[in-house]
Amino acid sequence: MVEVDVVLRGGDRDPILAHPPDTDSDITLQEWLAQMGSTNKGIKLDFKRYLSTKIVVLFAFLPVTILQLVVDQTPPYCAGQSGDGSGRWVRPARRGGCQCLDRPVWLNGDILPGPCGSCAPLDARAFLGAVTSSCPDATLSLGWTGACHRGQGYEWPVVQEMWRLCQALSQPVTFAVRAALVPSSLPQLQWLAFSGHRYSLTVWTGKADLYSVEDLLLIRENFDKSRVYYDIFEPQNSEFKKAIGIE
Repeated sequence: MVEVDVVLRGGDRDPILAHPPDTDSDITLQEWLAQMGSTNKGIKLDFKRYLSTKIVVLFAFLPVTILQLVVDQTPPYCAGQSGDGSGRWVRPARRGGCQCLDRPVWLNGDILPGPCGSCAPLDARAFLGAVTSSCPDATLSLGWTGACHRGQGYEWPVVQEMWRLCQALSQPVTFAVRAALVPSSLPQLQWLAFSGHRYSLTVWTGKADLYSVEDLLLIRENFDKSRVYYDIFEPQNSEFKKAIGIE
């Protein structure tokens, strides 16, 4: 998987690849997707929170660019998880006239405030409505805004609100959770992850986050291993792989 941050050039023009606070770039989203078409990599587009008021306009543009990643009317794989929750990409049932994605495509956005969340999230209803109507074969990656303070976690109200927002969705959903916050949120996140076969977790970290390999092992021991993805920095990534026997 290759992940990029998506913003609007100048705050209100073409979608580009840039990490806030930057609002300009030498490559547009459309150019980057065209380059990705010659690879076999999955993609993850991270839509930044200040796009909230522009999200519908952005997703009106996105299907045109995503179509660069389709092959034909009966592709080998669709974005989604197998029914047993194994996380494998599976051959879909044929759908008349439907173009499915030829690789995993994840669309990420923080749609709810989380622990110590001082930054406004994306407009949840606008984001989910735009994604489901414009990119129905993509996997949704949904998270919470917030800072990272060891010992804090995701409290029941925000976890239950995430569950409520996802009930009407038919697409696979992976919940983006911060590694340092998971140990204090095990009951809440177990309840959320196990509440539907479409759900998984993506454990991520910030560069300055304080967490240990033991925290990662705790997550591995308390969740279905086939439904947890990891997006972590070195050296913890290598240390974690070694601890679970992956060299």
